[in-house]
Order: sequence, then C-alpha cells, then structure tokens
Amino acid sequence: MAGGKKGGSPSRSGVFNKPVDPLTEAFTQSISFDRVLCKYDIAGSIAHAKMLGKVGLIKRSEEESILRGLAEIQRDYDEGKINFSPEYEDIHMNVEKALEEKIGETAGKLHTARSRNDQIALDERLWLRDEVDEINRLLSALQEALLDLASEYASDVMPGYTHLQRAQPVTCGHYLLAYVEMFGRDKDRFGDTRRRANVLPLGACALAGTSLPIDRQYVAAILGFDGVTRNSMDTTADRDYLLDFAYSMSVCSLHLSRLSEDLILYSTTEFGLLEIDDAFCTGSSIMPQKRNPDLLELVRGKTGRSIGLLTHYLILLKGLPLTYNRDFQEDKELLFETVLQYKGCLQIIEALLRNVRFRRDRMAEACEVGYMDATALAEYLVRRGIPFRQAHHVAGKLVNLAAQKHVKLAELEIGEIQGVHALLGEEVRTVLGGKGVVQAYASEGSANPKFVLNAIEDWRGRLKSERGEPDAKGKRRK
Repeated sequence: MAGGKKGGSPSRSGVFNKPVDPLTEAFTQSISFDRVLCKYDIAGSIAHAKMLGKVGLIKRSEEESILRGLAEIQRDYDEGKINFSPEYEDIHMNVEKALEEKIGETAGKLHTARSRNDQIALDERLWLRDEVDEINRLLSALQEALLDLASEYASDVMPGYTHLQRAQPVTCGHYLLAYVEMFGRDKDRFGDTRRRANVLPLGACALAGTSLPIDRQYVAAILGFDGVTRNSMDTTADRDYLLDFAYSMSVCSLHLSRLSEDLILYSTTEFGLLEIDDAFCTGSSIMPQKRNPDLLELVRGKTGRSIGLLTHYLILLKGLPLTYNRDFQEDKELLFETVLQYKGCLQIIEALLRNVRFRRDRMAEACEVGYMDATALAEYLVRRGIPFRQAHHVAGKLVNLAAQKHVKLAELEIGEIQGVHALLGEEVRTVLGGKGVVQAYASEGSANPKFVLNAIEDWRGRLKSERGEPDAKGKRRK
C-alpha cells in the first residue's frame, strides 16, 4: 500500500539533483482531499490498461497483472486499508505507488501515453457524472415532497405577495408548484452540465497528445463517454465543466434559499400560515417558549457556499494561460466540501417539507383582508367590454368606498356598487373573496385549482418517466 516504501515521488525524474524540501512537499500535496477521486482514478486506469493491451503497447500478461493489481487496490480502498501518503503528492501517484508495491516494475507501464494533466480531468468528469446523477435524484425526491403537499392543499387559498405585500389570492398548491418548476429547471441545468462534461479527456496527455498509437474511442466506450475531446490543448486547460457544475449548484441554491426564507416567514406569528414539526425545530437556551426554524436558516446560510465556489472558479481561471497550470489543484478542495453541504441541504429540506402543516384557516382569513380581489373585479368589467384602464379606476373607487366603510368588497350593498358603475350587478360577487378569485382564473398556468391539479398530474408523470416508469396510460415519455 502507498506509503510503505520510501524513494520519492514517481513524478520527480532524474533531472533533479536535490530531494524535495519538506515544505514543498507539504504545500504541493493534494492527497489530503483528492483521495475522494480514488475509485475514479482506478476506473480510468483500468480502462487505460485495457486500451494499452488492445493496441499492443503492453503485453497481455502485463495487462492482466495491472488489472489484477488495480482490483486489489480498489478492494483495499473499499475496506479502508490504503495508507495515502503526501510523499506521493496526489491520488494518481498514490495509486501508481500502491500498484508498484503489488506487481512491481510493470506498474510503471500504466502511465504510458497519459499525463496527470489529462488524468485529473478524467477523474473529475467521472466524479461529476456520479454527483449530478445523485443530485438529480435528491431534487426529484424534493419535488415529490412538494407535489405531495401541493396535492393536499391544491384548492386552499392563500395570499400571493409582491413587494412582500398581499397582492392576489392564489392556491397553496399553486405556490408549492412554483418551486417544483424551479427545481425542474435545476435538474435540466445539471443534465446539460453532465452532457457537456461527458467527453473523454484521456489521450490529450500533458497538452499535445502522444505519438503512440492509442485508441481513445475504445477508452471512451469502456467508461461510458459520448465521445472524445477534440483539441488536446483545450482539454488540459478546460475546467468549464466545473464552472457549469458550480453555476448549476448556485442557481439551485438560490431556489433553496428563497424557499427557506418563505417558510421562515410563513411560520412566524406575524404570518402564521405554516407550522413546522417539532422534530425540525430547535429551542432557545434562555427562552423556554421558542421554536426556532434553525434548519431553514442553516440552509439559507449554507447555500452561500455554492455561490462562493462559483466565484472562486471565475477568479481561479480568469488569468490562466494555456494550457495546464498548477492553479488547477485549487479546483477540488472547496468543490468537495461545497457539494457535501449542498446535498445535505437538499436532504434536510425534503425531510422538513414532509413534516409541515399549512394552516388553512389562517391562509383563507388572510385572503379576505387587504382587498386582494380588486383585480378580479376589474377583470369582471373587462369581460363586459370596459377598457382595462377604466375598469382599474372603477375597482379602485370601490376599494376606497369599502375601506371607508370598513367592509369587504363583497359586503358593499348592490346599490353602492352600481353607483360606481352600472354594469356591476349581483353576479360580481361570484368573483370576489379568495375562493371566488381563484375559481375565476382562466389562463393556463394560473392558480385555478383545476390547473393546479392538472399540473400536479403532469409533474408526477414526468417524475415517473425520469425513473423509467410508464405513465398512467402505460407509455414512457421521451
């Protein structure tokens, strides 16, 4: 296992006349964090060894020996038996050294026609594919939690806000579906990131490719890549896939933070629209009555890490000349920590959403205060041929009248209503009040309960299709 023998890093060739300084070794090592890539480095090495054997750059017996040794290293890693050493700098050199200790000098042939420059790009892309797949599974689970809540509260009215002021009645189901849509776009972004990253960099070597007769397409097929990169210099200089990944996380983190803020506000005494289960609240060390939404506050705070990662990458890459620069070593440590925290946020939000209760009484009550049905009244007049600007003015006059009388619009006398505009009859009351307003919505994608229920059904079908399950008609969506 790596670290068992001394003799210096395999990366230091005979050109050096002095051993590496301990400060240099400590400062340049990355094994303390890039060990996360061990299984991907092994997988890439296995595919590379098979290719070297196929094209005749190593003998069949050497290929078999290398593959056997790599399989043993993978088992050692799974069992926690590998002693990673900073003496060998990074995951690539640690795996190579471990292989040398298992099979001897033949291990040195594994690095034929590759460089750590294209090797790390491969490891990162393999890691990114798995992370995207896991993240999208977590996002789908979060969407399912939101859909379950949306189904339960599909027809329950609640205030919709603009400028954090009550604006128009919506349904709770419609509100929840807004976040289902956001997380759906997030999955699309992650999927695009995965697609762009899913090309094989191995074979670019240090920057210029190789004069050896390798078969990159063969390696790509073994590792499940859609193809190979087309320019060796771009390949070793490229970290766009990590920028895409960080951007996707950042946008999704914004959505998580906004959802957290909503739920924090709605659970306050001042709003009173939501109750969070005790299992997902914390207390105060001094105030016995407190039930604090600390988990949501932590999500709101932790999501800033993704934005920090994106900023880090933009600054890291903005001034680098082609091709590989050691600055690239700084693309990993913050990445691994950020992804871990980000996935934790997805998991805790899903669990919390499965343990909240919206207060139907308070939501309905809130829709009856503040004349939130004024727009519906104006649109009622528009349907009778009145220009919207005139209808808007009429509705405003009725709001003013009702406010002076301290009553709701629906509580005005019919004579008072018609005194403002003759086209307003008793029928106008059907579009007033929270329930009347949401039932009057007619545009596709609006908060009308019938559209909400259709959207819930559609999203459930989409999620089934993503899992490879047939929809209600027995078909799989494309």
